[in-house]
Amino acid sequence: MSARIRYYLLIFIVALGSFRSGAQPSVSATTDSPPTDSMVEPKWVLINDVMITGNDKTRPPIIFREVPFQKGDTLLVDDLPGKLKLARDLLMNTTLFVDVKVYVSTAIREAGKRQAIITIDVKERWYLFPLPYFKLIDRNFNQWWVDQKRSLDRVNYGVKFIQNNFTGRNDNLDIWLITGYNHQISFRYQLPFIDKKLTKGINIGVQYSTQKELNIATEDNKQVFVRKDNVIRENFRVEATYSYRPDVRQRHYFRLSYNREHVDDTVLLLNPRYFPTLRTTARFLDFNYQFKYYNVDYIPYPTKGWMLEANLYTRLIQKNLDLWQASARAVYAIPFQPERRFLHFEAIAIWKTPVNNAFINQRLLGYNYAQMRGLEYNVMDGSAAGILKTSFHQQLFSVVLHNPASKKIHDRIPIRVFLKTFADIGYAHNRYAHPSNTLNNTFLRTWGVGVDIVSIYDFVFKIQFSMNQLGTDGVYLHSRNDF
Repeated sequence: MSARIRYYLLIFIVALGSFRSGAQPSVSATTDSPPTDSMVEPKWVLINDVMITGNDKTRPPIIFREVPFQKGDTLLVDDLPGKLKLARDLLMNTTLFVDVKVYVSTAIREAGKRQAIITIDVKERWYLFPLPYFKLIDRNFNQWWVDQKRSLDRVNYGVKFIQNNFTGRNDNLDIWLITGYNHQISFRYQLPFIDKKLTKGINIGVQYSTQKELNIATEDNKQVFVRKDNVIRENFRVEATYSYRPDVRQRHYFRLSYNREHVDDTVLLLNPRYFPTLRTTARFLDFNYQFKYYNVDYIPYPTKGWMLEANLYTRLIQKNLDLWQASARAVYAIPFQPERRFLHFEAIAIWKTPVNNAFINQRLLGYNYAQMRGLEYNVMDGSAAGILKTSFHQQLFSVVLHNPASKKIHDRIPIRVFLKTFADIGYAHNRYAHPSNTLNNTFLRTWGVGVDIVSIYDFVFKIQFSMNQLGTDGVYLHSRNDF
């Protein structure tokens, strides 16, 4: 064999050996040696236990009712922080606590598996409030301060005995003894859960009141009052409400009430349409269905999420006083910087029938939550209305005050201050509007800037500088408007 042939044969043998020794190990490395549990980060976590601390009065089932997880649940590790945050938001929205912390107190990892013990630390509110009562009877502070010239004759005062969380089941007992502008005595008991599944509840109440001044008409889009030295209106009401809450976000309420209302004959002489029956006494039944849905971080001042309220109301029994009313209110908060910067939308719609009805059925805009910022001194009666409110909020600062007088319950008092700009539009339809009520049947618009102060016990105080299409402006003050 020649030297050249032996040389090529040697190269072939070496190349063949290199192929076998290099290729085979690479195949076995990818197929025959899978990673062990210790090499893989677990994607799931087992909730080993859920512990509660700080609940001196509130019963554990009431707390567990709000928590979106329970002992034995398996959650994605990436979802756990969101679940802890949601649990805190839901517990704060019960109004039972001034502060709530939900956190993983113990984390365990064995054989590539994760387990966690979660602690819920709550600080309960004061539940017993034997408080002095002082409240303006006008629709808002600005109307009392300017239109009514700060008259103390238009003030209710007395004593409220409020026992919240009466038996530790988030039940409330209220007894009010009020005098001043109105004389009122009332009793109410609310038990949100009466079944083992914690979904059904009851609310009962009785109220008797009298007053010497009464709103009998609307002119120039302002309320017209008549006052007498003796009682001009007397009202008795008894009501019962059945509630159903299938989950942590939904609430259904069915309320039935009996009402007896008596007015002085002066009222019908001045406005025969107050009671079109021309009788001074009216008796009727009220039925109301209400649906509420909450998906926000904090109900009194939402910075993220949305919530909805819808109502269907009817008044029955007495002819010419019948009323059907449907209304809806929705809030949507879009965060740009969580809890610090957000855009806030609120929409309100109201519809009533029959159109030509008693004066007591005509209240529309300017009452309760259906108010436009910048039109606080005005009201618009009618049968249909809509409002759209838009505002942009930016937190100016946030501080926590330390209270040395109470280490257990109120040792921390958080205060947040927001700057906002806003614009509202609205419309109120009234086919039979008085000629002086020029704000009816026209496009309404307001705008302005303001400062909101938010603190514990659902405290929300608003200072607003507003303008409207009439060319008037002013500074207006508002406290929290419950959803």
